[in-house]
Amino acid sequence: MTHFRRLLTILATFGRYRIDELLPIHARPRALSWLMRPFRRTEKTELSRGQRLRMALEDLGPIFIKFGQLLSTRPDLLPPDIVEELNKLQDRVQPFPGSQFQAMVEQALGQPVDVAFARFDLEPLASASIAQVHAACLKDGTEVVVKAVRPGIENVIEQDVALMAWLAKLIERYSLDGQRLRPVQVVDEYRQTIFDELDLMREAANAAQLRRNFETSPLLYVPRIYWEYCRRRVLVMERIYGAQVTDLETLHKHGVDIKRLAERGVEIFFTQVFEHNFFHADMHPGNVYVSLEDPDNPSYIALDMAIIGSLSREDQFYLARNLLAMFRRDYRQVAELHVLSGWVPKDTPIGAFEAAIRTVCEPIFAKPIKDISFGDALITLFQTARRFDMPVQPQLVLLQKTLVNIEGLGRQLYPELDLWETAHPFLERWLKRRFHPKTLFHELRRQAPEWMEKFPEVPHLVFDTLHKINELGETAPELRRASIEIRNYSLQQQQRKRRRLIAAIAFAASAYWLWPSAHALPLEGVLLAAVGLIALLMS
Repeated sequence: MTHFRRLLTILATFGRYRIDELLPIHARPRALSWLMRPFRRTEKTELSRGQRLRMALEDLGPIFIKFGQLLSTRPDLLPPDIVEELNKLQDRVQPFPGSQFQAMVEQALGQPVDVAFARFDLEPLASASIAQVHAACLKDGTEVVVKAVRPGIENVIEQDVALMAWLAKLIERYSLDGQRLRPVQVVDEYRQTIFDELDLMREAANAAQLRRNFETSPLLYVPRIYWEYCRRRVLVMERIYGAQVTDLETLHKHGVDIKRLAERGVEIFFTQVFEHNFFHADMHPGNVYVSLEDPDNPSYIALDMAIIGSLSREDQFYLARNLLAMFRRDYRQVAELHVLSGWVPKDTPIGAFEAAIRTVCEPIFAKPIKDISFGDALITLFQTARRFDMPVQPQLVLLQKTLVNIEGLGRQLYPELDLWETAHPFLERWLKRRFHPKTLFHELRRQAPEWMEKFPEVPHLVFDTLHKINELGETAPELRRASIEIRNYSLQQQQRKRRRLIAAIAFAASAYWLWPSAHALPLEGVLLAAVGLIALLMS
């Protein structure tokens, strides 16, 4: 009964905002439109399709808001106007009582908050769809924030995701665009992502790693984690002070060098992706702050490390070369790199793929470099590759989402930001360092213990392999005979074809010169007939 009521609520909300009309007429599932019809508003709404979808998700509550945030990271699937509107979804959710928050923290820590903390605020600092945050102070005077997962959120997630999956299957089955949009896969990704966010120990570990990566860097500050107070549903970390990255009024008031701040954001992205291979994949404005301590050399502050991305060494290498080749307009190399990396099937026709890439990229690169959207170019490239059966790869989806966020923040701060000016020398340096003798020696030294461990087994493996080859040779002489017979037959066939070819050419020449009426025919016609005869004899 609970599931049925929730389903009616979803259908009523979708019907009220006419969500089925967001799809083209030919792609609308008739069953879904029929179910929504009783709940439609009588008047025709003047809201845009993006606004209608955003407002419907907000009305349905925290889980759907989070789903909308995930959809906003998929510009490869959704139109730009809908992505832009979904980007406005914020985690400003109605908080649950402070007394309930306190009870959850005490249960997790196994002691009263008065024992664990010198001060514990019952009023929340922030309330999001998954968790709530309160301020506190440790016994030594350190200011911290305490984060706890919302009570009963797992059951709500399971119920709503199950209904989302059902709706996704309907869309995929009855909509003509269902296969292209892959709604079932999107819902599966969402389920995995949101359940990962429920494990605050995972987030704490991500934060600790990111802090260690930038420990000596002036670019990014990551708050300290207090492990003795961290549990699966509770996290305690250092409290930070700064201005939200989109609060331009405060940044200008404190004299922050905006141009330098924007360029440092790009540098942070490429450092995380290529130097550390560990990047914050949820850098929307609510998770990014700016330190005001040194306005001339501003640094960023990162929060909420629940979603982290990484690439394989091969993906790193091919991505760097793809970006360089793309901005050099070497579309042939871009196509070849996609095949070499395994991003598209090995039998992809390089010429056709190159032509498709050129068609979509040339309009982008016709603009001045500073006006080119790096993120849009990458998304366009991956969209083109999808037409050649490039499968959805989660690590690349996270990467493009992060790049779009970083570029959006950078351009919001400083509209004249030239992303390529920062990215190009970085990628060139990284590729040179990758093949530097020191790097190769370091990689050899890292792998050496494993190789040395396996080395004593090598002689045994060699002798075993030789023994098996010898056994195969002794026990399967018929295979060798069959192989010889096949080879001889193949040679005989080739010899027959050569004799037929010579005979056909000789016949055609003789017929032309000796047959009197042949000279009255056009030479092209006789040659065409000769070619046909040759083909017949060669078959």
